[in-house]
Formats: sequence, C-alpha cells, structure tokens
Amino acid sequence: MRKIFFICFSLIGLTVNAQFVAPPYVQVGDNPSVNALHLLWQANAADTIWKVEYNTGKEWINAEAITKSIVASNNATKIHLYDVLLNKLIPGQRFNYRVYKNNQITFNANAIAPKSANQPYRFIAVGDLGAGTKESIQIAKRMFTEKPDLLAISGDIIYDNGLVSEYKTKFWPIYNAETKDSAVGVPLMRSVPFIAAVGNHDADTRDLDKFPDALAFYQFWRLPLNGPVGKEGGAFVPSLKGKEENINAFKNAAGNRYPRMTNYSYDYGNAHWTVLDADTYVDWSDSLLRKWVADDINASTATWKFVLFHHPGFNSSIEHYEQQQMRALSPIFEKGKVDIVFTGHVHNYQRSYPMYFEPFGKGTQLVGGKDGKALRGKVINGKWKLDKNFDGQTIQQPNGVIYIVTGAGGQDLYNPEQENDPDSWQKFTHKFISTIHSFTVVDINDKKLTFQQIDANGKKIDGFSIVK
Repeated sequence: MRKIFFICFSLIGLTVNAQFVAPPYVQVGDNPSVNALHLLWQANAADTIWKVEYNTGKEWINAEAITKSIVASNNATKIHLYDVLLNKLIPGQRFNYRVYKNNQITFNANAIAPKSANQPYRFIAVGDLGAGTKESIQIAKRMFTEKPDLLAISGDIIYDNGLVSEYKTKFWPIYNAETKDSAVGVPLMRSVPFIAAVGNHDADTRDLDKFPDALAFYQFWRLPLNGPVGKEGGAFVPSLKGKEENINAFKNAAGNRYPRMTNYSYDYGNAHWTVLDADTYVDWSDSLLRKWVADDINASTATWKFVLFHHPGFNSSIEHYEQQQMRALSPIFEKGKVDIVFTGHVHNYQRSYPMYFEPFGKGTQLVGGKDGKALRGKVINGKWKLDKNFDGQTIQQPNGVIYIVTGAGGQDLYNPEQENDPDSWQKFTHKFISTIHSFTVVDINDKKLTFQQIDANGKKIDGFSIVK
C-alpha cells in the first residue's frame, strides 16, 4: 500500500502563481534544437492576451505564434494550455524570459539553453517521483541543489492514474514552485528542461469515461515526435475506451503527440538518448518497433549512448522481478554500443555489472487480473556475461552495458530487507540500495563520464567513472 503525503491547499497557494493553473515551464519540443526550447503554461481565463519575451544578453526578443489548446479534464472550468517557441537561444547559456498577461508582466524567470556537443554538462536521472510524498519533496529539493542542465524521468511521472488533476496537486507544486524556499517544492521545471519515459501509472489508464483527464502525459509534455507510428489496438498502442465525445476531447488536446510521443530519441550535448515505452502492453517481438530501436541507436555517432525506460529488464528486487520483457532488447543495445540503460518502476537503486545477455527464445508471457487476461509482463531466461573487472576507479572501460534502476524518487521503497542480503540478489547485480530514497547525477566532459547516486540527505551512496 502506498503512503501519500497530501499537500494542503494553503501550502500550494504559497508556491504557485495565482495567475496560472500551472506556471510556465520549459520543454525540449517536438523538433529539438540547441537553439530552442518550448515554454508552456496553463490558465483558466479565456479572454486573456498573452505575450512572451526572452533575453539572451543583448535585447528582449518577442516570442511569436503562441498556440492554445483546451485541456481534456473533468473540471467544469476550462483549462487553457499555451505553448510558444523560444528559438534564438545560445547553446548552454542562461537566458531570461518574462510572460505578460494583458500587457502586465505576471511571470519572469531564467532558464538554461540546451548544451552543444562540445560543452560539458550535468544531468539527473530519476523515476517514480510524482507521488506527492514528503520524500518526493525532499528529493526535489536535493536535486535542485545539484544544478542539473537536464533532468530525465524514468517513468511514473505522476501517481496514480496519470491524470490532469493529479499533476495539479502532486507535480506542479513540487517541481515548479515559486521559490527554492517554498515549503513544498522548488522552481526546477521553469529553468531546466525535462525529458521523460512513460510508466505504467502514466499510460495504463485508458478508460476516458471513468477518467476523462487520463493520459495527461500527451497533453502536458512536448517531446520529440521522431518515433515509430503505431496504431490503436496494435503492437504498442492499447485502445482507448469511452464515449466518442471524451475520446475526441482527449485527441484534440493531445494533437499529433498521441500516440507517437512514447517512443522517441533525443540528442543532448554529445549524448544520444533513446526513450522507450516499456509497459507490459508493448509487444517487443513487433518487427517495426524493434527495427526502429535498432536503426535509431546504430545511426547515432554520439560519444555517449543512453537508453531510458520504465520497467527494468534486470532487477533483483522481489517486487516486479517477473517483468523482464525489456531483456528482449539487450542484443540491440549491445550491438549499438549503448553505455547505460536507465530505468525505474522498482522503487530503489540498483546497478548491474557491465554485461551482455543472450535471450533464450522470446520468453513466456504472464497474464493475471480478475479476468485472467491482463498482461503482467514476460519472463525471458537467458545467459549473461559479466565484466567484474570494471570498478569505475582504476579500470574505467566497461565491457558491456550497465543497467541502472533509479526508481527511488519519492514513492514507497521496495524490499529494504534485501539491501544487506546479497544472497537474494541476482548474479548480475553489483549494487543494491533500498533503504533510502535517491537519484542519479551524471557529469559528462567530452569522453569522461562521472556517475553518482545521491541519497535524500545529499550523501553519495555509489559512484564510478567511464573514460573512452
């Protein structure tokens, strides 16, 4: 059972600008560039005249062509979502921006433009964070102090059903608060671009009659649209349920982001990210999907290659151990020379040895639920080869892919009893920390990568370096 720390509305009022349902935040956009970010915000008023200006150090630039959509929700008051492109940024440089409402400045902040391939940078990876718990707040505050240039979420962005209403209470106040001294959050998302993979709590809820504001991911995020095009009811897009009016309202709000935005790739600095939907409904024997993943990774000439998704293929926790469906992609990752795979879903921290994995066939599909038909994942047995010489200190060239579970971003921790019981770990597991919440910090400077796992108190609990 999950413990939820409910944020009282009096505190929310201290951290969210009353002019907005959700104050402005930056996104990488559907066609990313080192010179551009999208700026989004939400408001109730329909007759407002909005204007955005930004300054890269010389003069204020008017951001033109603000677009507006209506958020699909169960709220009687319509929520308007605004989106504008800031496309004259200088790579890696901080810039100021301000938002006018009816010719009055109602919001101002600064953000950092995407880094170019020759600039050093820092990113954070963390999953299972949108729980609204006191631990979520503690992790958010600690992440803010680490000053990342990019933040990557390994799924379960919001609990429990991926709803518009859940973002309002458990996400915006914590990750986009007005000040760093807020009682419940930090002003992180207005200054730092986030990318994200969907988790089961973001994408499983498809009944739009029961939850008209479900699948908020497709409405609130602006991420690359360069992934494979799937069909509803096909190999990797479940069918929507509900009245035609509810389905149409959602599709109008989601636009061309539905259903494509759950599989995509993104270049940041000198790294290539392949971001995947790892949910149990995805059929990874589908040739179109597998080909896209392989082509995407193999085509990249970036110095570093990372993969981001939710359900880990390699996990020693008793919880979710059977959901091994992503092991099917290990040979693709290995051939494409992926450096690190970042996952969540399991609410703790785990690090594998650098490894190679040879699957034995396509695995065994597991089903469950009341009707005995719900897909529960797939068990994929196989043979692994581990590099136990790599220590990340004196030997900094791993032989194989390193798999990271960084799912301790705020939700209840899984299997604390296993931390000091290495006999319960699988042979591929090198580190297992499950008694404290934590997140991943990675610094990249050309061909050197420095990895740290930081706990909620700011202590380094694991670390290694890779040099190419």
